[in-house]
Amino acid sequence: MWTYANPVEVVFGDGTLDQIGHRVGGRPYCLVTYGEPTFSRLGERISALAGPPAVTIDTITPNPDFAVLEESCARFAEAADIPQVIVALGGGSVIDAAKVLAAAAGDFARVRRFLETGEGGDRLAAIPLVAIPTTAGTGSEVTCWATVWDTDADKKYSLARPGLYPRCALIDPELMVSAPRDLTVSTGLDALSHSLESLWNRNANPVSANHAVFAAREILAHLPALAGDLENLRLRNAMSMAALCAGLAFSNTKTALAHSLSYPITLHHGVPHGLACSFSLPLVMSGVIGLDAACDAALRRIFGPDLSAGVERLAQFLSRLGVSTDPRDYGIDDDEMEELLAAAFAGERGRNFIGTRERISLARRAAAGDTPAA
Repeated sequence: MWTYANPVEVVFGDGTLDQIGHRVGGRPYCLVTYGEPTFSRLGERISALAGPPAVTIDTITPNPDFAVLEESCARFAEAADIPQVIVALGGGSVIDAAKVLAAAAGDFARVRRFLETGEGGDRLAAIPLVAIPTTAGTGSEVTCWATVWDTDADKKYSLARPGLYPRCALIDPELMVSAPRDLTVSTGLDALSHSLESLWNRNANPVSANHAVFAAREILAHLPALAGDLENLRLRNAMSMAALCAGLAFSNTKTALAHSLSYPITLHHGVPHGLACSFSLPLVMSGVIGLDAACDAALRRIFGPDLSAGVERLAQFLSRLGVSTDPRDYGIDDDEMEELLAAAFAGERGRNFIGTRERISLARRAAAGDTPAA
């Protein structure tokens, strides 16, 4: 028995941003975005289509933490006309921050209490959200959770509520043409991780697997070319569709070991999220081969019949994009890597993984030439 569900209305294609006026529908709204000139210009375009926002929050930073979110919620509460809808224009950090605002409705304290204690979920709001992603990677436009950081306490939380699915995702690849190479690659690798991690996952189902296989094949085929041709709208369309399908896949499974491993690497070593959750993918794949027939079958649809050769193909793909698969290149020695793996397996995302720590450790030793793989 399995189930698949995703309530987000998706509108995909060049120029879909023009629908924002219809989606806002004359209601007072909060615009959440970045403070960079590109986003200021896009904000002006949204204002022309939907009317001026009741409040604009443009102080969102990568990996938004408690301090930024508390200040953002205070600004939301000070709006003269209380927003009835939130428009999120930006990457995953913006959409995640918008979900926090949707749950807080101006009172960050109740979100913080829920994250820290698990209590007070019945007091969280669910203001309607329209997501307009400007990167192809995070999938946040079709999920009901947000990553929230408490930098001072050295912690990462996941705010997960069914009411936080965006009502609508306007996916306009034209908005992504201006994304620089590093961001394009990092977010594309995040999407690749979403797709693969939804396959070696205890929550996988046939629908999520089909989304994941399509996404992974498209990313492997198109991301290197896009990295060298950033203005190519056809390639932007392909990557946007791949990232969307990866999001639809892991919206039902959540992520697994590589993501669980990535969070402290981002926090303590400053490695961008997309790299932190993808450099270990060949290692994880080598440790999962043969454990689950459905997973193996899906991986063969991506990498071909020889999955061991597929591991090497995946490593070479990352290398072509300038991504090392050696933890030492990120400042992580062998002892720390083992500690990180132990913590990753103990975390919620690690428990989604179908493999075992012993298999991953064996694969690590095999990659180092210490012992043959099982």
